[in-house]
Amino acid sequence: MYQFIQQLKTKNETLFNFGLICMLLALIFLLLTKFTTTQVYNANAWYKPFKFAFSIGLYALTMAWYCSYLPTFNIKLFNWTVILMLGFEIIYIAIQANKGELSHYNISTPIYSALYALMAIAASVVTVYTAYIGYLFFVESFPTLPSYYIWAIRLGIIIFVVFSFEGFVMGSRLSHTIGGQDGEASIPFLHWSTKYGDPRIAHFIGMHALQVLPILAYYFFQNTKSVVIISILYGMLAIFTLVQALQGKPLFKAKQEHDSLTK
Repeated sequence: MYQFIQQLKTKNETLFNFGLICMLLALIFLLLTKFTTTQVYNANAWYKPFKFAFSIGLYALTMAWYCSYLPTFNIKLFNWTVILMLGFEIIYIAIQANKGELSHYNISTPIYSALYALMAIAASVVTVYTAYIGYLFFVESFPTLPSYYIWAIRLGIIIFVVFSFEGFVMGSRLSHTIGGQDGEASIPFLHWSTKYGDPRIAHFIGMHALQVLPILAYYFFQNTKSVVIISILYGMLAIFTLVQALQGKPLFKAKQEHDSLTK
């Protein structure tokens, strides 16, 4: 593990350091959930910045690795785009958590509306940039890398981009719950709704194809055809959870509700 971390650091020290900072912030935010009772939508206010910091840190470390395969890519421009855009998101979400107020869907004042719009723009810029990187993985050749691994990166990026933009399903509704109100019964920690449709599940599954598919390809399914099939199945899982959410149906039902239905 130490050797892997050192290798990742040498591939892209700037994005590597940003990823570590995000992970450190995620740990701090997680610890803060134990020392505050401030809640947003019936969940500890610090869970949201924890999840965003961890996810952004994972994205930064992942892209630091992938971009090292693109020798002619302008890595400095990409690095600072990611740091400025996603760093802004983490800071704003943390500030709002500290105040016990919403960051997303908050249009209660002109300033909050503008900041919410800026978050959407920041996420979109990074997503489009990631899509461009995906394009480069299709048009460039990688003679020293296994084809199944490259296909996993390509398909992982495609699914990531699609389900990153799926966030606009929630943004357009100013809610992450379909069929009910935000903040009702949910599973622990992740706080996905157990009563209504929750598009965040598809968002989560789709965006982490960026890590899941290449790992599966490199360590388990070392065959291009197998990787393509697994990628299709993974994408179908994300689509299924999205359709389920759009119908207002929870993926995980509350235990008491399930018990009443089975009596």
